[in-house]
Amino acid sequence: MKRFFLLPLLLTLGLALYAKPVLPEILSDGMVLQQNSKVNIWGKTDPGKTVEVKPCWSKTAVRATANNEGKWVAVIKTPEANYTPRTITITDGEEVVLRDILIGEVWLASGQSNMEMPLNGFHHNPIMDSNETIAFSGQYPAIRFVTIPKVQSFEPQEEVEGRWQLCNPANSPGFSATAFFFAETLHKSLNIPIGIIVSAWGGTKVESWIDREILESYQDVNLSEDVVNKLNPAARPMLMYNAMIHPLTNYVVKGFIWYQGESNVGAHQVYPDRLHDMVSLWRTQWHNSDLPFYYVEIAPFEYGNGNDPGAAYLREAQFKAQKLIPYSGMISTNDLVEPYELRNIHPRNKTDIGKRLAFMALNKTYGYDRVAAHGPEYSSMEVSDGKIIVSFDHAEEGFNRTDGIEGFEIAGADGEFLPAQAIVHNGKIVVSREGVDQPIAVRYCFRNFRIGNLAGIHELPVVPFRSDSSEK
Repeated sequence: MKRFFLLPLLLTLGLALYAKPVLPEILSDGMVLQQNSKVNIWGKTDPGKTVEVKPCWSKTAVRATANNEGKWVAVIKTPEANYTPRTITITDGEEVVLRDILIGEVWLASGQSNMEMPLNGFHHNPIMDSNETIAFSGQYPAIRFVTIPKVQSFEPQEEVEGRWQLCNPANSPGFSATAFFFAETLHKSLNIPIGIIVSAWGGTKVESWIDREILESYQDVNLSEDVVNKLNPAARPMLMYNAMIHPLTNYVVKGFIWYQGESNVGAHQVYPDRLHDMVSLWRTQWHNSDLPFYYVEIAPFEYGNGNDPGAAYLREAQFKAQKLIPYSGMISTNDLVEPYELRNIHPRNKTDIGKRLAFMALNKTYGYDRVAAHGPEYSSMEVSDGKIIVSFDHAEEGFNRTDGIEGFEIAGADGEFLPAQAIVHNGKIVVSREGVDQPIAVRYCFRNFRIGNLAGIHELPVVPFRSDSSEK
């Protein structure tokens, strides 16, 4: 008798696996959807079922039919951004309602620990003005965050945990600090809701965020499970892409912000190409080759014994990557550390990093062309009367000082770089040192840890550079 009753029950369960449409966690109450776009609403139900998705701003529902695996995707159009809370009703006979939805701008924030670092800080690593920022965070109910947990997979995943959270003193301590100040600046400038998806893992290399197909073309990367599992979890290639990026690619975003590179110090020769490969992959997965990609130059830090300027080479590689990656830009951090942070890889000033990323987005993505996006960048040099005269791009309006400039070095025929004097003259920087009468090369803050004080008039710093190509 027991078997007689169990069989119909099992058949019933097999035919009705879902009592109502099942949505991924990221489609939750309080989410922000990208304005003026075709966005995806997706989930699972019984195979063959028709699902209706009706946003409150539309008179008609969009229908989708579940495939043999019960998966469905509906594409809906979003209106222009505003602060009106919205609802979306999803039904397959049973109803699910998503509430308190805002329409605005959505960005994905990724990278390693300096992007992951929350407003609450890390142990012995504070965030500047964090207590005040957290206390006042409730002023921004239209800023919403979802933080993806740290998970790994050898195979691309379709789902990952992570629900949208409102900005308030209860939730904001766990928000990425860099991403928060980026969001705050965009919110104040655009006066619309901002949604941030944070998917970051401290200590990861760029290879962690790339898929198998691309990584298999790199001769120095071994993807066998035995080899990968023996690595430090943060150093494992591919696994973060599979588990923390791939599941998000249905969620329409405006662009990406990225803070990573510290773990690739020593691999500067390949970094620009691999960053380009990662961005190309992400854009392909999001079906949008124009998605902007704005990223952070790694901050001054005394790697190793300080004799090998590996971090300077990596910063140079980051700068070069802009030439390879369309619709990209790098912001410099050279002036955003304190002398006592020589051995602190998590500098406290995330406020200006977030703001500078937002300035770049405002200029390049939102058309605010009077908001400066770049500090002065090395263009060329010439030697005249025993001095080196340096020209810069993005310095048409001048510099923040005319003398008292720190951070320049000059080399003569022996190739040894020595501290040098620098002054502004006719819109250029004139660099010299007594005793070096025939200079051949100039560098600015081209060390693992060297803080400069030269910037453009909008206080965006001169990007560290070298005029030579010698690795010594």
